[in-house]
Amino acid sequence: MKLGAIEAGGTKFVCAVGTEKGEILEKIIIPTQTPEKTLSKVIEFFQKKSIESLGIGSFGPIDINKKSDTYGAILNTPKFAWRDYPFLESMKQALDIPIGFTTDVNEAALGEFTFGAAKGLESCLYITVGTGIGAGMIIKGKILQGLSHPEMGHIIVRRHPEDDYLGGCPTHQDCLEGLASGPAIENRWRKKGIELSEQQEVWEMEAYYLAQALVQYIMILMPQKIIIGGGVAKQKSLFPLIRKKVKELLNGYLTYKEFNEEIRNYIVSPELGDCAGIIGGLVLAKEVIKKRD
Repeated sequence: MKLGAIEAGGTKFVCAVGTEKGEILEKIIIPTQTPEKTLSKVIEFFQKKSIESLGIGSFGPIDINKKSDTYGAILNTPKFAWRDYPFLESMKQALDIPIGFTTDVNEAALGEFTFGAAKGLESCLYITVGTGIGAGMIIKGKILQGLSHPEMGHIIVRRHPEDDYLGGCPTHQDCLEGLASGPAIENRWRKKGIELSEQQEVWEMEAYYLAQALVQYIMILMPQKIIIGGGVAKQKSLFPLIRKKVKELLNGYLTYKEFNEEIRNYIVSPELGDCAGIIGGLVLAKEVIKKRD
């Protein structure tokens, strides 16, 4: 069974053909331009591959309510050319196959839950920290969603006492994304994160914000595993700092070993690395075939 997957990001579209076992057979990267330019290349790639179904994880916000008139559209994105664009419908018309549609972080969570760091568990939370911040939650194999998909990158956190950066979120200014995303780090310190790897104060502050977010997610959702991906999370010194601060904030309230002596195995990097999203797309593609059958 040949399946297709798309990880649609604000900078690039990763497109792949693979199997239901999560094996990637072929992959290409297409720069994100206007919808017409980008999707013409995406469609051309898949039309030649004889795939049975497709899984799409998209940057957002997106409409995932199947009863909505705008289901499958990209909504209030800062990428103006894509705002209100009927992404899913365009792909369905071009390929005429079953297509699963969710957020890019939900897709990555699905990949890690099925084949990665959360394999064999009943739940996990995947958070990406990069150009933006977002998170997806899997519970008993199902993606968590309500009225819409969660927007966990836009929660409010306490400001670090030594932080005078106003925040970079165009909507909320100093929400989590506004204070802890890759662009926030660069704007605050006047250098890209990769150039700041030896400056401990940068990562202490980053961990200060991310740990607050993780504690809120823990208290509300109680995932069995937290997986942190994205470009910022590749900073080696960050994970020990986050784990330490999470323990400090929990302050012994939760006595489970996952939050104490085994926290190193609870807050982890993606086992699938940068392929978590695209492999999750293959899982999504398989699921839509099951639902059809």
